[in-house]
Amino acid sequence: MSDTSGEAVTWQALLADKLFMGQPFKRYLRGLVTPFNAVVLIIMCVGIPITVYRFLIGGLEPTTNLTDNSPWGLWIGFDVLCGVALAAGGFVLGSAVHLFGMRQYYPLVRPAILTGFLGYFFVVVGLCYDLGRPWRLPYPMIVSYGVTSVMFLVGWHVATYLTVQFLEFCPAIFEWLGWKKVRKWAVWLTIGATVFGVILSTLHQSALGALFLLAKGKVHPLWYSPYIPIFFFTSAVIGGITMVIFESMLSHRVFHSQVADHDPAETDRLVIGLGKAASVLLFTYFCLKWIGVAHGQTWKYLNTGYGYWFLLEMFGFVLLPCFLFVIGVRIQSAALVRFTAVVTVLGIILNRLNVSIITFQWNLPDRYFPHWMEFAVTIFVVTLGLITFRWIVNRMPVLYDHPDYPPEH
Repeated sequence: MSDTSGEAVTWQALLADKLFMGQPFKRYLRGLVTPFNAVVLIIMCVGIPITVYRFLIGGLEPTTNLTDNSPWGLWIGFDVLCGVALAAGGFVLGSAVHLFGMRQYYPLVRPAILTGFLGYFFVVVGLCYDLGRPWRLPYPMIVSYGVTSVMFLVGWHVATYLTVQFLEFCPAIFEWLGWKKVRKWAVWLTIGATVFGVILSTLHQSALGALFLLAKGKVHPLWYSPYIPIFFFTSAVIGGITMVIFESMLSHRVFHSQVADHDPAETDRLVIGLGKAASVLLFTYFCLKWIGVAHGQTWKYLNTGYGYWFLLEMFGFVLLPCFLFVIGVRIQSAALVRFTAVVTVLGIILNRLNVSIITFQWNLPDRYFPHWMEFAVTIFVVTLGLITFRWIVNRMPVLYDHPDYPPEH
């Protein structure tokens, strides 16, 4: 094969350029010796044996504390419910830029789509740990249709949306590979993929909440509501926006060489704009939650232990961040907006865990608490997501524009 100048290019040189970032293999290996990679290695040494034990030897019983009363644990509550909510930034930013013409947010689109794609991918990985027969994951879609099941809806939407997000990210892959003609087709599909992705996200984000409509009496009345699908969708949009702020903050610290050409003032302006949107959505969500309390007539539970926990979630992780975002926008403080985004992300995680684990089966004496292997697997899966994100960003034009392509694309 040859490059654009007509000079021959060997496969070895291509691999060194694309996989080893233009470095000789030995130098690339030496560059991997870092404190962060040492921690990753320790996590891998724990997570891989547990994975082998879970799938090939012990199964679910010795690796989890799941029971018939608590069939969904940490792998569903955190890996799936939190993962899907925090991966919503892809469809939020994609629709804002490609459908509503907010072109100023274009620098944040590709990182958001990549975060969303990897989030959904590793949600599926985490889900496989929880399934008794993970090899039958595609059965509801291609073998035995269960069209009346909410889980059927969620499964189809997540699988399809994962494909859509891959298509949305393909232009970056083709730019990395230098496939200009194929990239043109990928860019041409962007608008259609974005529209399809918004439809799918709206449906499956709310459908995850609809799963808990079947658990009336099991989820605490303060968190259970006929409106829980709306709650899940609204909070997912909030989670997507705040995760984009959080991800951009980390990326500018970790991959600072790739964003050296970015104007810090412009980046701060974009972050403040996202903070303004998050404040409006948080206030909307706060009001919707109290409408749910009023509709369910569950005021009496507020003066209980769970009630105080509910008030902490509502005022400490919804209303307080709402006001902090307003203050940050008012005084034009990107630092405050970024700090508030971290608090809000923690609030989304808390809400999902409250619904799925902490308040689930709240009236039973025997409560579920995750096995240590469940924590280990969760840390393992999250770490896989982080190192995959780092591997892609270090090689592909995600945080910067490829020099061979105009920024208007």
